[in-house]
Amino acid sequence: MENSKVLEQVVESINYAVKHAPFYQKHFSKSAIENFNSEGFRALPFTTKEDLSQNNRDFLCVPPNQIAEYVTTSGTSGKPVTIYLTKNDLLRLGKNEKESFELTGAKAGDLFQLMTTIDKQFMAGLAYYLGVQELNAGMIRIGPGVPALQWNSILENKPTILIAVPSFLVNLIDYAKQNGIDVNQTSVRSAICIGEPIREDDLSENVLAKRIHADWNIELFSTYASTEMGAAFTECTAHMGGHLNEALIYLEVLDDDGNEVSHGEKGEIVVTTLGTEGTPLIRYKTGDVARIYRDTCSCGRTSPRVGPILGRKNQMIKFKGTTIFPPSIYEIFDSRSEISCYKIEVAKDYLGHDTITILLENRIEHSPVMNQIIEECKAKLRVVPHFVFLETDYLRSQVYKNHMRKPEKIVFK
Repeated sequence: MENSKVLEQVVESINYAVKHAPFYQKHFSKSAIENFNSEGFRALPFTTKEDLSQNNRDFLCVPPNQIAEYVTTSGTSGKPVTIYLTKNDLLRLGKNEKESFELTGAKAGDLFQLMTTIDKQFMAGLAYYLGVQELNAGMIRIGPGVPALQWNSILENKPTILIAVPSFLVNLIDYAKQNGIDVNQTSVRSAICIGEPIREDDLSENVLAKRIHADWNIELFSTYASTEMGAAFTECTAHMGGHLNEALIYLEVLDDDGNEVSHGEKGEIVVTTLGTEGTPLIRYKTGDVARIYRDTCSCGRTSPRVGPILGRKNQMIKFKGTTIFPPSIYEIFDSRSEISCYKIEVAKDYLGHDTITILLENRIEHSPVMNQIIEECKAKLRVVPHFVFLETDYLRSQVYKNHMRKPEKIVFK
């Protein structure tokens, strides 16, 4: 560990978890805790998503009457689990988002338009709301979808910052084109992007960000967060990776052998939460793979930064002998202005092998763009998935489901 102050915070979190969480009382041996030091930390066993799912209530560290909020994970990478938040945890959440917003240049007096849900036990929407209040800024809670409603609010209320899934920004642009709205003559100056990457592995803009910027000259900020960690990694105006909030998270980025990777290398993100009361997590393996940057950012901050999520360990697809992560597929379809909506279905055949089916709009089935897509799949994926063509409205209803917090661009059956 880097210094004695960090070690002190981690020790405090471990002692608290062992004292109050039935799971950690069984998970850590007595000798490991009694002889704990900076080297001993690496010997502590990991906490996994399976642990949290199978023993959910045993992670709770406070009496039920001290739980202020019950939030759940989205379930996109497994069974949803509950994270229990106390009033102090909510203050921690608001502090994180306020400081995240400040990284992007947001300030008191800004007006945010929230294009993600704040209900359905969704932590992100709640965190954004709390952070905006801490910032002494304003918020318009529109929620997801409905481009017409979003534009009515933008034109009437003049928000300066949007919080949105980046692929939905593409839908906003399409709606604006169809309805004579000049996107570059509005009050919006930036968008904080949630749920989808907007950076390539080298931190340059990916095809989705380029597609947005082809029409809309707003600044895009990438974020990485999870309900479990109750904190976010957010880009500053240098756009060189998401900054770690060192007061709230102790970060490890580990290779397959459990060793810390060097600056610029990729590994699995493992977090230990600091200062959480309801559901502390020690050495929690997120399953997310990203690069770590330890040099001083050009903004002057010295906190470590993480790059875009390159893949999730439980979402690795083995198709016709080729290993594919979903972002490789997203890139092919996000780059094409002819495609406004698509969905990926991954299933097992009767032999237990992965199959990939891409659902597309039926209007492009016999268009020249399909031939281009097939050739691009051969070049970039080295395999060609199966394609199914559906009516646009029906396909949109399958991607932007009312009960889902994010667009369901991929499903593992």
